[in-house]
Order: sequence, then structure tokens, then C-alpha cells
Amino acid sequence: MARLSAFLCGLLFGLGLLLAGMADPAKVLAFLDLAGAWDPSLALVMLGAILTALPFFGLARGKAHGLLGGAMQLPTRRDLDRRLVLGSLVFGVGWGIAGICPGPALVGLGAGHWQAALFVLGMLAGMAAFEWRQRRKGAGA
Repeated sequence: MARLSAFLCGLLFGLGLLLAGMADPAKVLAFLDLAGAWDPSLALVMLGAILTALPFFGLARGKAHGLLGGAMQLPTRRDLDRRLVLGSLVFGVGWGIAGICPGPALVGLGAGHWQAALFVLGMLAGMAAFEWRQRRKGAGA
């Protein structure tokens, strides 16, 4: 049941990205182009997503298990560290250059867009490089 639920939630999320235009890099870049022909419609999408999710985060607070019995994995850290700030900067710059981020890239991959495939390959390479670095760091190298 948990896998089916995850699949259906992912499908719904992907459909939402498609309908909102988040899977269209040109629309995302128009949203991020404050000095040019700015398209504020994605701000409304983000606001709608936040307003939809906010009550559920309130309901989840203090619960040990989710609806399907899995352990709740809500963030506990409240501080900002260097890794978080640098990762956010790299993510934001990449999103601003390409007009695509991981969720819409997977939607584009499913739609057969070669640019999305290139992005996903780069994303997977970056994740592998990070894991390799973390293992080396943990081994004292």
C-alpha cells in the first residue's frame, strides 16, 4: 500500500507540475526574469502550494507515524550551516540558468525531452560525486 500511495502522490505531483507550467523551462525563466518580461503566474502556483501544505504540516507536528504507519521524518534542525547555504546557492543558480529543477526534470524525462535527460544525468552525477566525497571524508582522506 505504501508503494502505491507513493506512486499516486508522485503522479499527482507530476501532473500538478505539468498543469502549472513548472515543467516548461521558458515559463520558469520568465518567472525568474524580474528585469524583463516577468511572468508572476508561478508565484501564485507556489503560494497555492504553500497554503495547501501548511495545515498538513500543522497536523503532522507531534505525530510519531504517518497515515500509512511510516515514521514521520520532519526536519528537526533550526540552524543554517555552510552546506545548506552553499547548496541553496548552487540550486538557485542552476535553476536560474537552466529553468529546470529536479521535479520538473523527472516530468520532462517521462515526456521524452532530451534536455531533461541531460539534466537528470548531470543531477545523478552530482549526487554520486557528493556521496563519493562524503565517503572519502568519513574514511579520513
